[in-house]
Order: sequence, then C-alpha cells, then structure tokens
Amino acid sequence: MRNQLLLCFFLLSAFGYSQKKSLQTKFITTKIAIDGVLNETAWEQANVAGDFITFEPDNGKPIPENKKSEVRVLYDNDAIYIGALLHDENPDKILREITQRDDFGTSDIFGVFINGFNDGQQDFQFFVNAADGQADCITTDSNGEDYSWDAVWESKAVITDKGWVVEMRIPYAALRFSAENKQTWGINFFREVRRDRYKYSWNFIDSKLGTFTQQNGILEGIENIKPPVRLFLLPYSSFYVNADSKQKTYGTLKGGLDLKYGINDAFTLDMILIPDFGQTKFDDQILNLGPFEQQFNENRPFFTEGTDLFSKGNLLYSRRIGGSPSTRPNLATNEVVDASPATVNLINAFKVSGRTKGGLGVGILNAVTEKTSASIRNTETGVTREEAIEPLANYNVLVLDQRFRKNSSVAFINTNVTRNGSFRDGNVTALAWDLNTKKNTYNLAGDFKYSFINAAEDKKGIYSQLNFSETSGKYRYGMGAEIMTKDFDNNDLGINFQTNYYSVYGNASYRILNPTKYFNSFNTRINAYTQFEKETGKIQSNNLNFQINSNTKQNHYIGFGINSNPLESYDYYESRAENRFVIIPQRIGGFIYISTNYNNSFAIDFNPSYAVFDEAGRNSYGFSVGPRYRFNDKLSLNYNFNFFRQNNNKGYIDSINEDLNSVTPNAIIFANRNVITYSNTLSGKYSLNSQMTFNISLRQYWSYAENKNVLSLEQNGRLADFAGYVENRNSSFYSWNADLSYSWWFAPGSQVSVLYRNNAGAFERKINKEYTENITNLLNNDALSHVFSISVRYFIDYNQVKNKF
Repeated sequence: MRNQLLLCFFLLSAFGYSQKKSLQTKFITTKIAIDGVLNETAWEQANVAGDFITFEPDNGKPIPENKKSEVRVLYDNDAIYIGALLHDENPDKILREITQRDDFGTSDIFGVFINGFNDGQQDFQFFVNAADGQADCITTDSNGEDYSWDAVWESKAVITDKGWVVEMRIPYAALRFSAENKQTWGINFFREVRRDRYKYSWNFIDSKLGTFTQQNGILEGIENIKPPVRLFLLPYSSFYVNADSKQKTYGTLKGGLDLKYGINDAFTLDMILIPDFGQTKFDDQILNLGPFEQQFNENRPFFTEGTDLFSKGNLLYSRRIGGSPSTRPNLATNEVVDASPATVNLINAFKVSGRTKGGLGVGILNAVTEKTSASIRNTETGVTREEAIEPLANYNVLVLDQRFRKNSSVAFINTNVTRNGSFRDGNVTALAWDLNTKKNTYNLAGDFKYSFINAAEDKKGIYSQLNFSETSGKYRYGMGAEIMTKDFDNNDLGINFQTNYYSVYGNASYRILNPTKYFNSFNTRINAYTQFEKETGKIQSNNLNFQINSNTKQNHYIGFGINSNPLESYDYYESRAENRFVIIPQRIGGFIYISTNYNNSFAIDFNPSYAVFDEAGRNSYGFSVGPRYRFNDKLSLNYNFNFFRQNNNKGYIDSINEDLNSVTPNAIIFANRNVITYSNTLSGKYSLNSQMTFNISLRQYWSYAENKNVLSLEQNGRLADFAGYVENRNSSFYSWNADLSYSWWFAPGSQVSVLYRNNAGAFERKINKEYTENITNLLNNDALSHVFSISVRYFIDYNQVKNKF
C-alpha cells in the first residue's frame, strides 16, 4: 500500500510539473522604490510564485525548504516590477563576486524570463547577481543566449539575515508585446545557488526536451497598457591620442550618434551615424600557414547586438563590412605601393528587426562603405598615382523567418553586395528550415543556397544540406549529408573555405539526466564525418572521434577524447593550384581536459593533447594551462599559457612558374618543417562596485615554422625531395597586445570608457629562438604603437524626456 501511495504521489507530481504554472499580477498606482527592501504595501498584497523546481543537476526535484524562493509581480502604466525573496540558511556563504555588466562572476543569480507574446519563440531575460550586478540577453532555442543585447532597467540586490532580496523595475520600452487590452505573457523565474551549482526555475524546465523558451509559465492580469514609443538616442564623443613608432603624437576628436526606434510593437530600427569602433577588442592574430584566411570574431557592438535573425542560414560574416579591400592594386614592373589601407571605412549602417505576433520575423541590415584607394609610386620618375582598391559599396541582408507551432521555422535569406563601377558584385539566396515534432523529440533541419557572382566571368553555384536528429531523452542521434558545387561563393558577405564536395556524417550520444553517486552531469558522444571531392569521388577529409564530458560531485569538469582520421585523404587546397592535391596520411590523437571548480578562490584549467600520423617522425603535441585566482570579491586574475608543436609538418611554401603565360606551375614547393607556437594571455579586473570596473587584457604570441628540407608535390599527390631551391621560406610571427581600461556606468545606459592600448607585430624569415630576446625586441621595435582614448556615451530615452517636460 505504501508503494502504491508513493507511485500515486510521483505521478501527480510529474503531472503537476508538466502543466504551465500561472501567476496573477496586480496594477498599482503607488510608487515602488527600487532599493531591495520590499516594504511597500503593494508587495504584501501581491500573489506569490513559489514552489521552484530543480533545473540542474537533479532535474525535476523540488527546491529544498531552506532555499525557498518567493517572487511577486506588479505593474503600472510604465513598467513591470519584480520582487524576489530568496531564502538561504547560510547568508554568509552566498557568493557575491562584483563584476562588470553581463558577467555573472562567481555569484548567486536571480533572473526573470519574459515573452510578451507568449509564443514560445523569444525570451527577454534579465538577471541580477548577489553583488548587485546586472545581465540581460535575448534567448531563442535556435541561437541560444545573446548577451550583446543591452536594455535599460533598474535593479537592486541586498543580502539579509534570511538570504537575499532582489527588486527590479523593467520598463515596457525594454520589452515587446502586443497592443491588446488584455495581455497574457509567458514568464519564468530562475535562481542559481552558486556554491552548490544548483539551478532552479519556477515553471518546470524538463531537460529531456530540446527546448527552453517553450517551457515558461503564464503571467495574467495585465490590462489596458500600451506599448510605449521606443525611441532611444545614444550620442557619443571620443577623444584619441595616438603615438606611432617615430614618436609622432596627434589627437583626434570624434562624435556621433546611435539611434534605436520602435517602428511598432514588434519591429525596431537600429542606426549608427558616423561610427566609432576605436575601443573594440583587439584581434587575436596568428601565424597563418594554411590556404585559407584567418576568421576573426566580431567585436563591434552594432554587429553583435540582436543578430539572431541575421544568423539564419549562416550566410553573414559581418567582418566583411569595413574589412579588407576586395582587390589589390595593379602594378607595372617599375611601380611600388607607397600606402594601401588595410581596412575600408564604414560610412553608416542600419538594421530593422523584429517578429510579428503571427510568428513572422523580419530582419533587414544595410551598410555603406567608402571608396578606398592605394597610393602607387613610379620608381623611375617618382610620380605617384591613386588607384581604387575598393569602390563605394553597399551591403544588404534580408531575412524572412516564419515560425509556426512555436518550435519550427522556415526562413528566406538574401545577402547582396553591390560595388560601384566594374568591381565584383555578389548575391546569395537561401531557403532554410528547422522543423521539430510537436513534443520536441525529433528535428529535421537543412537549407538550400544559391550564389551568383557578377564579375569578369559570372559564377553560379549551389550548396545544400539536410540533417535529421533525435533531440530528447538520454540517448540521442543524428545523421546528415551536404553538397556544394565548385562555383558556390558567398565570400562577399559571408565566409566559406571549401567547395566542390559532398559529405555524409552521423553522431550518437548518451547523457545522464539526474545526478549519480559520482557525477552531477555526464555525457558521451561519437561523431563520424567523411567528405568527398565532387568530381573524382576522392576522400577530401574524414574524421572519427569519441568524447566524454563530466561534472563531478565536487563540481570539477573532467573530460577526454580520441580523434582520428582513419583513412588517407586528398587535400585539394594546400597545393594552391587547380586540380592538384596532396595526400594527408592517417592520424590518431587524443586529449584530456581538467577544469577545477571556479567557486574556489584558486582554480586551474589543464588541457594536454597528442597526435601521431602514419608517417615516420610526424606527430604533434601540446598543452594549455590556465590558473586563475580570485583574491576577493573585487579583484581576480586569469592567466593562460599555450604551447603546441608540430614535428615534420608538410606544407606549401612556393610555386615555380618559368612560363609567365601559363597558369600551371612547373613545380609546387612544399617544406618539411617543425612548427612551434607559444602564447601567453593575462586578463583581470578590479571592480569598485557593479558600475565601476578596471580591466586588463594582455596577449603575447609567437609562432614559427622552421623548414628542414624542401619537397616537390608530384602529380599523384605524394611529396618527393627537391634540390636546387635556396630561398629562405622560414616564417616567424610575433605579436603583442595590451589593453588597460576603466568603465563607469554613471547613469542607466550611459557609460564613460577610458582605454590605453599598445600593440606590435612583426613577421620575419629569420628565426631567433631566444624567447626572452624576442619579446624584448618586439616591444622595442618600430612597430609598437600607443593609443589613449576616452569615450562618453549618454543614453536618452524619449519617454523620460517627454515626462519631464
């Protein structure tokens, strides 16, 4: 009988968890002070959202009584108010590291997830940590969390003798909802107890399902509110002092304006006029020995914020906008380039994005870059001339994404680059789909893309992929295939490396859904991928790997993996010549990673790896080690050292072409070389409070390739000894970057940033293996530059200005 009662209780509990919880809010006319003290009468009269449920690691288990969480919601004509009482039996043990915005740090967290349309498509998430810091993001199931999105809202967190309290005021201008008189919103509340690494939610989030945003509860009772005019102005002024290697110092004053305007309740216009990206993070440049360009992260705020729609189809690589010129100058035999800009200036840009209540998402991105010229000098006469290497250009992206059944979508995407005059134009059109079963157990995803290049010789190409997978439960699997024709080219506004292939792939995985005796989480995965050259059917690449990831009961992350290329493959790119390939031998390798609990003051990451090829003496090995220390809640430092060595690596270094009228080289020269890479990075912060932070970011990098002997690529893809080549084609690249910055959020949405930056880089054919001497020479060479800048940005909300006047 006792067992039957327990079973009945379990079934009722599970049934209760599967239902969406509902909370009734109340309208207020009295003022709420955002001070972390819920002493207003309105709070006492508000309904309570309680009975939180564990999200992870013990999914579905009720929250312990000593961690009881009570949340109340109120609203008025301008904003929604959240009040949370978060009980904790040990308030002194609540972790509360002070960090800058959007960085949770080692802190307890409380969050609210709001979907004003209650359509399961997109959450606006607002977090407060126990140190009174803020974070916010937009979340979708397809693209995850986008923390580059920033809203302006108020919050206060206070530690008490019973736990901690959070009070929030979120203006309607920070949200999206319809103009209906009676509102029904999707809502959920989130809490993380950091010292235990346990996460809880008010409405149960079932980890067996492959969705997050569709498991919100319901907020009812909001009536007769209207979406406000969403007009925000962000004027800025920046001052730069630059000193180059010759000690020339000059100052530059810049000013501009960013604008955000809510076209209606769903769509927003973002515009930058006279952009200034002088304080964006530096690029981590490397010694690139391969046939493809290095891909950089996007660090410019305009191009990172709210870009979930523009990521559909994976066609946008926004670094193309304002990136390198698309052509190089044409030089006569007696001409040299005196000056050639490395990047193209952005004139202005805007984007319109949003989603209707019917689920139609619309995204439009447009940018214009200026004409850019190189200065060319005649070495015999001394006469200089200007040649355009990039004309006035327009970049445009259009996305139409129709969601249905709350968990599926079909999207149309078009990217277009139009360059003035006879320069190359590029256009890519795609249809992408992401289809899920009603219970989110299976997924069918894919796309079809068509590219058209308007140049001296027009090019047309296609790319398509299809993937089927099971997305729920302990055991999951997936399989798919893709095909790309030789002339597919999306590189005007996207990035793509390989073409002319077809491939098949598959994967299978297992995970635990609840903690065991030894692990809080544990998963294992096996992947297989094979790519074939489309014309010949030769294997271009193949990979088989197995990996285990785990989180122990002590919250240490431990994992290892084995990866292999079990078959020889034919690399059609390293040769840098059409229809030529080099054979890559079989390979097997492995790695281990250990990441100790970041809750501890001292933690460390360690990741060694080793691989061996089916070729005498050819192997690679390396490791990275990253200790971190949190001195107190204000000061922390993270250091990382990375070493990697490739022995007897084979790579392209040159082509010999005696017949200048022939496009086919007489000899393709490879080198048998050792490639060694070192990098040191140091980052740290000192936070005076949640609004003021000092940051440091340093990176020193050195990589060199030392050629041991020279080889020639034969027609069958093998390499043979080559005599008579005497040029020095060794490579050595050094770089140094240092950023020291201060950030002060002096008013909601308004910021003062002070930055000192110095950087240097050098490429040489001569290799000096004295490590310390190399660093000293780099910091003392002519390439070292210094920049000091101050930027002030002030947030203006039209509604606040209107209310004042």
